Amino acid sequence: MSPARSGRSGGKAPKGAKSAGPKSSKGAPRGKAGPSAGPKSSRKAAAAPRGGTKRAPAAKRGAFPKSTAPAPGAAKGSKPMSSAAKKAVEAKQARHAAASVRKSDRPGAMRRARGEGDRPIARGQAIPRGLGGDQVEGRQAVRELLLAGKRRVREVMIAEDQDNNETLQDIADLANDMKIPVREVTRTKLFSVARTESPQGVLARADEIDDYDLLDLAKRKGANGAPPFLLAVDGVTDPGNLGALLRTAECSGVTGIVLPKHRAVHITPTVTKSAAGAVEYLPMALVGGLPNAINELRAAGVWVIGLDMGGDTDLFNLTVADEPVCLVMGAEGKGLSRLVRERCDAVVSIPLLGELASLNVSAAGALACYEVTRRRLAAKAAN
Repeated sequence: MSPARSGRSGGKAPKGAKSAGPKSSKGAPRGKAGPSAGPKSSRKAAAAPRGGTKRAPAAKRGAFPKSTAPAPGAAKGSKPMSSAAKKAVEAKQARHAAASVRKSDRPGAMRRARGEGDRPIARGQAIPRGLGGDQVEGRQAVRELLLAGKRRVREVMIAEDQDNNETLQDIADLANDMKIPVREVTRTKLFSVARTESPQGVLARADEIDDYDLLDLAKRKGANGAPPFLLAVDGVTDPGNLGALLRTAECSGVTGIVLPKHRAVHITPTVTKSAAGAVEYLPMALVGGLPNAINELRAAGVWVIGLDMGGDTDLFNLTVADEPVCLVMGAEGKGLSRLVRERCDAVVSIPLLGELASLNVSAAGALACYEVTRRRLAAKAAN
């Protein structure tokens, strides 16, 4: 069978035929094969695969083939980027990212929260310059803010479509009684200005927490005339840990908190939420350097006791608990810094009988605070 003649026939040769001559095309249907089909139709038949196929639908105007589809977010009708253009864009994005990292290292360059667990500060909001605490999130924290009444509250924002809750109703009633504006906003709006992961549907904006003088705290007595009981933190940067520590301190009778300006978290929304309102009742002093602050406290007659896993004595052998005392808590893992450790009157440790090398700073602080409280209550009962 010659290729040219098989293209004209367009079908299979009869069984037993040796060649497809002109006679074999007489029985073919009209229009499908044979010389009568003409040269044009024979060329089409030869080009089409056996069995025939349907023509693909025409592409819509402005559409791209699948292989050259534009990247998501590209402008409609724009041409797809070449590989060189993509590399140039990626290089530019990398340069911008590197510049942002360098800029964030400069103080005040980036509008970031002063805590690892807080989201960035939204545009239009002021950056706290002192202790912070100007934005309070969480139901219990906002409720205690209103109950304490120690600082001016500018507004309260409550998310709409929430289930009836006694705490939320208390917040709304207290705000109305105090003539504080209450705004009902969508959950999306509330979350856009919130700086914690879960503001619990309520947020308040207030004045920053007042900063006390260190020597005033060294003379401030507790309930029933108890001697001053201070708590200082050294290098604690986790806001959740600081918030839990402040909550324990308030409950155990601590009369003042000492926070360093640098290398430590201040009163962020995560701290206020974790503290559950304790920041409203604890006087705080913001000091330039903790080693110098320790010298001032010692000169004022306050015993300074550091808490570190490499302490010289046991926490439960603390004999000065019923006198003016300041406990110093180090960062989890790192412990106390060298200068702070050298200037403490004593460094005590908590016995660890398990396999782990250290406790969480909030748990260690709870043990230390209540050991001081236990000894003071025992001394009072003995008298």
